[in-house]
Order: sequence, then C-alpha cells, then structure tokens
Amino acid sequence: MYKKQCLIQAHKEIEDIFRKYLPECGMSVREEQLNISHRMLDALASNNIALCDAGVGIGKTYAYLTACAIWKKYSGFTTGYCSGELPVVISTSSIALQKAIMEEYIPFLSDLLLRYGILNHPLQAVIRKGKEHFVCDSRLETRLHAVEDKNKNEAQKRALLELHKVYDMDMVHGISGFDRRQVCVPKHCPRECLLWESCRYQNYLRRAVSPEVFIQICNHNYLLADAIHRQQMYKPLLKPYQALIIDEAHKLPEAARQMYGMQMGRTDMADLCRTLENEQYTQLARKLREAFQLLLESVSEPKMKEDCAQLAFILSAQRRKALTYVIRWLERIQATVGMTVPRWISNRLEHGKELLHLFLKGDSRYILYLEYELSEYPIFCAGIRENGKLLREQIWDQGVPAVLTSGTLMAGDGFERTRQITGLSGMNRVMECVAKSPFCYKENCLLYFPDIKRYYLSESEKEVKLLAEQIFQLICATHGHTLVLFTSYSLMGNIYRELRGRVRYPLLKVWKNSQNVITEFKEKRNSVLFAAGSCWEGVDFPGDSVSSLIIVKLPFSVPNPISEAEREEYPSLHDYIRKIVVPDMQRKLRQGFGRAIRTETDTCVVSILDPRASMKGRYHQDVLDALPECAVTHRMMDVENFIRKRKGILYYL
Repeated sequence: MYKKQCLIQAHKEIEDIFRKYLPECGMSVREEQLNISHRMLDALASNNIALCDAGVGIGKTYAYLTACAIWKKYSGFTTGYCSGELPVVISTSSIALQKAIMEEYIPFLSDLLLRYGILNHPLQAVIRKGKEHFVCDSRLETRLHAVEDKNKNEAQKRALLELHKVYDMDMVHGISGFDRRQVCVPKHCPRECLLWESCRYQNYLRRAVSPEVFIQICNHNYLLADAIHRQQMYKPLLKPYQALIIDEAHKLPEAARQMYGMQMGRTDMADLCRTLENEQYTQLARKLREAFQLLLESVSEPKMKEDCAQLAFILSAQRRKALTYVIRWLERIQATVGMTVPRWISNRLEHGKELLHLFLKGDSRYILYLEYELSEYPIFCAGIRENGKLLREQIWDQGVPAVLTSGTLMAGDGFERTRQITGLSGMNRVMECVAKSPFCYKENCLLYFPDIKRYYLSESEKEVKLLAEQIFQLICATHGHTLVLFTSYSLMGNIYRELRGRVRYPLLKVWKNSQNVITEFKEKRNSVLFAAGSCWEGVDFPGDSVSSLIIVKLPFSVPNPISEAEREEYPSLHDYIRKIVVPDMQRKLRQGFGRAIRTETDTCVVSILDPRASMKGRYHQDVLDALPECAVTHRMMDVENFIRKRKGILYYL
C-alpha cells in the first residue's frame, strides 16, 4: 500500500512540473508530453521496458529526464530492488544530443526542481566515452615538445595548446587526426605513470563513478561495449545502473551490428603493425603488412561506384592462399611476442586471426562480406546473424527497467519490426506507447505526388533529366527554400550537374560530414540544398528555410549480404517485402519527412517523386500509413497556391 501511495505522489509531482512549474518558467507544455512522461515513470517503477514512439515537437527529452528525476526521489519506496544511489544511463546516437542533454536540458530541469523544492540536491551528470576522446597529460607534453621548434600549422599548434585547459578533445576544434592519435589516452594506462594522481583523465573517471553523479550519458556503442565487458568478466565501462534510457533508439540495432560483428581493413592492420613497431618488433610488423597487402590485392575491386557497396565474400583459391599466409604470420607473431606485450595488443592479434579464420573456414553464425567505400581496398566484415538475441541476453535480460524512445519506432501501425530487431519480441515486460506530434499537418503540410508516367530505375540519362525537370519546377513553385533528399550520392551528383546554372537560387550540395554547407544553407534562407546520407535525420531546419521538401526516391534499403541472409528466413519474397522491406522503408521515410515541419508555425510542401508512391503506385498506401494525415495533391498548381497562401511578403525577399 505504501509503495502505491508513493507512486501516486510521484505521478502528482510530474503533473505539477508539466502543468504548473514549466509554464511558470515560460515553457509551453503539451498534453502528449505529460502523458508520455507518466508512461515512462510507470515503466521504471514496474521494472518494464517501454517502447515510446514520440512524434516531432513532443519534447521527449524533458519527458524522460523528469520521469528519471522523480523516480530517483521515490525509487527506494516504489521498488524492492532499486537504490536511489545507483545512476541512470542515457544512451544516444549523436554527439549533438549528448551535448544538449548535458549543457541545456539537465541544468535547466535541475534548477527548476530545486527551486520548487522537489529535489534537495542538483542533478549531476557526466558523459562517458572511450579513452581516444581524452588527452593524456604526459603524451601532450611530449607532443608539444616535439613540435616546439617545428614549422607546424599555427592553428593546429594553438589547438594542442588549448588542450592544457580542455581534456575532452571533442571540445577543441582544429586538432589534426595525427595529433589526436599522438596525445590521446593510450589503450593501456600505466599505473606507475608519474602524473597518475593529478591526471585529468583519471580524475574524470573518479568523478564518473562517484555517488553524486546520477546520470551517465553515453552512445549506443559504449553501452554495448559495457555489456560485452560484463558478459566476458572484464572490468565494466559503466558504473552499475538502475535504469536505462535509450534515446534515438532506432539506431540501436545498427550499433549492435557494429559491436557484435567483427571487421578489419587496411587502416586497422596498419595501426596494428605500427603498434608492433613501437614494441620493437619491426621485422615481424613488416612481414605482416606485406602479407595483408597480398590479401587486399586478392579482393580489390578498382571500379566500384562512389556509394558504399557490400559484396558477399567468395572464397577462391587465390584468396584461400592469401588468408592462410596472413593467419600464419599472425600465429608466428603471437608465439614470438608471448607475454612481452600488453594484453590489449595480444587481444588485437587474436581478434585478427579469429576474423580471418572465419573467412577461411566459414561459420554459420556469421554473414561474411566485403565493404567497399571510396578506396579500392575493402574492409573484411563478419556480421552476426542473431543481433536481437544478443541484445536480449546482454541488455534486456539483466532485469533493469528501460525506456526506448524515438520518433520512428513505429512502422505502419505497429512496433513489430522494432521488437524484432531489438530482441524484444515475445517479452512480457514490454509496454508500448505512442505520442503523436501535436503539429497540425492537415493545415500546414501538403503532400505532392506527381503523375509521372514514365520512370527509369537504372539512373539512366533519361531518368536524370526527368527527375531534374520535376525538381526544377518545384524549386520555382516554392521560390527556393528547398531541401532535396536523395538515397544515392551518384544520382544526387548527376541531377546537381543537370540543374547547375538553371536554378536562380543558391544551389548547394552536402557530402559526408559537410556541416559548413548545412550552416550556409540555413543562413541564405531561400537556397536549395541537395543532401543524402545522414541528412535524412538529426538535422533541424525550423522556419522557412525548408518550405519545400523533395524526396526523390522512396528510401528502400539497398540489397546487401545481411539483408539477403534475412530474406532466407521467410517463405516467400512477398512475405519478406511486407514484413521487412516495407516497414524499414516506412521508418526511414518518417525520418526524412521529419525535416519538413519542426515547429507549430512551420508550413511545407513535401513532394515524393517516386512513381511507386504516386496515387496509382504500388506503395502509395504504405507511404500514407507512415506519415501524419496531410492534404494530398498531384497538381503543381496546388503547390503554388499552398505556398502563396501561407507565406508572407518576407518569404519572397
């Protein structure tokens, strides 16, 4: 009975925070935000796992932070196994969100809860990440001494000097990749180091595990690395925690694929050989480098497209010989170095040997493939087939309550696909909740499906001209203010070349990691941005800068060895398409669509040029099921009228 009363009181305090205290501080609060915070608290208090699909504009970050803060206050009374002294882990996918949680959300909420007497102590948090992100004071002094009299780039030298004040290298701009490797905390940090007691990294670790820190923030890979350490009886990376919040949860399966799989490329081998040279095994390192180069030459594909491609690995006689040769040298090096090198070097040698043995002998648990990017030399990848099973064993079966939240956990009308790829299928502890976006899409968003009668799927010259003409007409109809999302960098480049010189508005294109181009697009207001890859999500364009969003093709996943292996599990191609391919497309489409309306006052035309999405197209209803209810048209005239009626005079200046 007492536990029930405590939980009732906890819900009442959440009600007060969202209905009284936040509005008194000038924040607008929506009913959906309050409701989802209640559901999150219920999941924490009942030791459940909540799947929370929160639409754009809900304010899910404050929802889960508030639920965690109130649960911290009452957890000792509402649960029989939790302690308010244990932290909560918040796992995200992006550095930007981690920074915002640490520097904006938590300080504001902490001050508010202290001001109104809900908490007696401030909420303290720390961002957890790998050693390679932090500076080693000893190695920094060595590096600064090495470049003291050298003709080094002044900006890079200033960045190195800045590290005297900031030990997190992600917070300092201008550090070269080479300098980062030279000054970062080494994989093995010797206890006998003279700077151990005053070391800023060691002080950071001591604070991270102190009782005062209630929130540990990390990325999905770090969370999974901690779980792997615990399973293998290594020292954990995170302090034991009493609850888990996974924001941007749609990215968790991909992180699991990276962490549970194995890979090795030219850069990895070069780094290993460099490490061996530093340990005075120069001859062995040279032999290993030569052997691996022969292996790379046996799998080289010099005519790959610019877009990343994955090809199933086929074992030929030449490749068998090259693999055997590299493995032999790895074994010889292991026998030679024995226990004379740090444990992490031995682990890397064993990891490389284990991976290449998979390619030589095969293993039904793994999908073996080669991943090509811009280099002609690939990365050897072994993807494990049972990601979901491992997630369940290492995360969900540990009995810790969890909240998984994102704007794209649902596909169509359910969570079935998300449950499958996260390992939550069949678990009784899972509860589902949906908080639809409060924005009025029926009034503020127009969906345009052009009636394209001919379509060329091969990215031929005719297709490029056809799509370029549609995009040109839409840019003119909306007077710029356009974001064009592509699923292919090569198609983006071809259409950009077709339109360059024709468009009278600034025409920009963003390649991988071109943040400066995105900033330029926002500043110019009426420009046109061609984008692909990461710009489908996580990029915020509020206001009129994106008043026209053009999705050139439906974001179906490109077939690859992993998807082909998944297809084998279904009795027919139709079953596979309906249960896997379409739900994945819908989730990706929702991510892209989310770039259109970012605030209550935004208005936007969203055009989908793929004929498969048109009113007579095969996937038209699937597209409508994935998106909020909007007005729909197939006439360009309606696009022009929509913009004319909803935009003021400043829009056209």
